[in-house]
Amino acid sequence: MTAVDLPAVPRVLIAESDPWVRETLSELLLSVRADIDLEICTDGKQAAEWMKKQLPDLVIAARELPVIDGLSLLRGVRGLQRKPVIPFILISNRSDSASVREAVPLAPTAYLTKPLNTEGLRQRLERLLLVCPIPNAVPALIPGATLASFLEQRRDTTDGAPLFVDVATAIKLSKVAARVDTTLLAQELRSDPHITAVLIAAANSAAQHLGTPVQTLPAALAVLGGAQSADIVCGLEKKRTSVLTSDALLAKAHELWALSQRTAEYGRTLARMLELDAERCFCAGLLQTLGDLAVVGCLQEWLQAGGTLDDEQIEHALTQYSAAFGSALRTRWRLPLELRELIAAVYQYNTGVYTREVLVMNLAGQMARLGNDDSVTALLKTKPARLLKMNVADLQRLRKKLTDVTDPSLLAPPDVLLVEVVPEENVDEGADSLDLASRTITR
Repeated sequence: MTAVDLPAVPRVLIAESDPWVRETLSELLLSVRADIDLEICTDGKQAAEWMKKQLPDLVIAARELPVIDGLSLLRGVRGLQRKPVIPFILISNRSDSASVREAVPLAPTAYLTKPLNTEGLRQRLERLLLVCPIPNAVPALIPGATLASFLEQRRDTTDGAPLFVDVATAIKLSKVAARVDTTLLAQELRSDPHITAVLIAAANSAAQHLGTPVQTLPAALAVLGGAQSADIVCGLEKKRTSVLTSDALLAKAHELWALSQRTAEYGRTLARMLELDAERCFCAGLLQTLGDLAVVGCLQEWLQAGGTLDDEQIEHALTQYSAAFGSALRTRWRLPLELRELIAAVYQYNTGVYTREVLVMNLAGQMARLGNDDSVTALLKTKPARLLKMNVADLQRLRKKLTDVTDPSLLAPPDVLLVEVVPEENVDEGADSLDLASRTITR
């Protein structure tokens, strides 16, 4: 395959119904050439209508598109008889010889089968799009751009974040006889929020999973398989936000990561104590900082594009944008609603039905945010602790086990140690009532 002379800003059309594959293709294209004019369509009719108005310089389309399939799109593009021909990469779930032979007469630039080999596709795109002078280059800031406007623009498109595992080492340690073992891979990747979220999103995509929603890392790996999971993770490692270069951002990222780890461990341990789904609670706790870490990744892009940043701006950006970034990511990646509710419960619960898992995650979030001088006794008055019937000894032991912090209430002299006991008659009073007609606790 030879390189094609393209305009200064090439127009690229992606036509794909699977949201995860669209995300993967978009990120690959932008990492190869950051200045492309990218158009994304979710069905063949949208793509055909767009091409009536302007012709792309490269098309990447799924064969199994709804309304008008990718093969028909390829046939239409070839019917234009444009010279030189428009590069057209056809991707498909079909790998049988009959399907391939059907496409050959239309001369696709490449016929790729799913799951995609992202590294092989990257190499093809580099040859087609003439690699940027600086790989993964961030476009320079528009004159007069502010940090606020930059983050507003990136909120609905960003999908990168710093990684906290060495991907190459993780995959190497997960191989058994040249095959990636998903159980071992789960052990190596389980502490990384971004990798966990991306793999769950991929497993739940329309092309991958049609049954019960996938809500944990082990379940996602089981659906995707070792080879595809490793391929996806390797692609994440190549994103420009995967490794932070600013000391201030690196310190903040590790602070956020430590918070997610504490919440995840508290959630899992509490769930085990109450015989609930421990792995799902662990995952929800881990993903609570998804939005924060995405903001940190965007702040690095701001620096790489020529912006400036200080500690006050970092804190303000996280306070102002983390919730919106997290919500946008969870929605765009179509994470299961049940998992999203557990993640949200870490900070607050505002639904009328209080599941035990929701209460567990809210309590886990509160315990994870305790300072060394804060006592768990204050949590006894909270609704989750009361409804889950947790006593002060339970919380003290749990804290010591997971953080090795002795609760201040155990260090106080006996004559000044005061543990407030909530009167039993007040536990179910008013808004805290367990009136099953309005609010219920389910297991």
